[in-house]
Amino acid sequence: MKITDVEVVVVRQDEVKMIGDGSQDTAIVLVHTDEGITGIGEVDSAPEVVKMIVDAPSSHDQCRGLKSILVGEDPRNIEYLWYKMYHYSYYYSRRSVGIHAMSGIDIALWDILGKKMGVSVSRLIGGRFREKIPAYCSVLMPGTKKEIFDLVNHHKKDCNYHGYKFGWGALGESEEKDIKLVEYAREAVGSENRLMIDIGMRWKDYKYALRVSKEYEKQNIYWLEEPFEPDYLDMFGRLSDNINVSLASGEEYGTLFEFNDLINKGKVDIVQPDMSRCGGITMAKKIADMAMLNGKKLIPHAFKTGILMAATLQLIASIPNADMLEYCAQETVLSKGLVKHHFKLDKDGNVLIPDLPGLGIELNEEILNKYRR
Repeated sequence: MKITDVEVVVVRQDEVKMIGDGSQDTAIVLVHTDEGITGIGEVDSAPEVVKMIVDAPSSHDQCRGLKSILVGEDPRNIEYLWYKMYHYSYYYSRRSVGIHAMSGIDIALWDILGKKMGVSVSRLIGGRFREKIPAYCSVLMPGTKKEIFDLVNHHKKDCNYHGYKFGWGALGESEEKDIKLVEYAREAVGSENRLMIDIGMRWKDYKYALRVSKEYEKQNIYWLEEPFEPDYLDMFGRLSDNINVSLASGEEYGTLFEFNDLINKGKVDIVQPDMSRCGGITMAKKIADMAMLNGKKLIPHAFKTGILMAATLQLIASIPNADMLEYCAQETVLSKGLVKHHFKLDKDGNVLIPDLPGLGIELNEEILNKYRR
């Protein structure tokens, strides 16, 4: 079995708003083989940059585009291919978008292996601890009390979510507003539901963060996510030491090296790798083990389309320290429509984890062709 091509398809809805919503566009990775099996992956990054990294011609032996590294290789040698990509792309790919591109390819390789073997990815990476997982509703933070209540009521009417996370949006504009918005959010979701807050890296000052976090303690939030930019691990660590709210982060990090620093220097309580950025399923499984070794929960970031959700569910099935699924509730055409039979919640607020070959998904070709660029 050989890889014949690595294709990146850029997909984008007609209008992209300048808000923190990664479900408006995406980079789909398709790894083709000589046996007619095609693996599907996804990258939550700058789609055109991902495509360039995959398609780039080799500059020299130690600086090669990802496609040139992979064509002709056996796709079943997944970990070997991960390290081969990492080695021959190190001029541009030690971190950030280079690792993102590798992540999408890695997901597709696992999809190929599962399809070839006739089993789900979760069976390949260790078996299944669970067949379903509680889901929380992940949305952007509105700017007013009425908008928050309207949004919660809209999502409550059809789904019995196990919690609500409000992120980015109107957060980070002022101390008073950050406190008031979370008070409104708690009132809207009720005391019986978990409430999570994602600052979206907008806090720049440690003492500001400490003051507001103390106010959030009063609202019994389940976790505080990404208060600072990922470089400021010292501030993560100081904040973690001084608040009684769980600190969460991980979506902006890639490779074991960065997650080792996040856990040990950033002292986060909840580790949040994104399958399409951290190094793919191969690295995510290792990160889950690292989190467990340090007594941390692992709740992956999955604010994208059904492709990323499928990869996330396969990981969640295979690890003991998963807690919830991030369910992207943004109502974009790609978020809900890019795969056929998008994942739905059951009456108890859980998502069933597919046990079909590979990722267990099929692309919606109509949506794919309509929005491909």
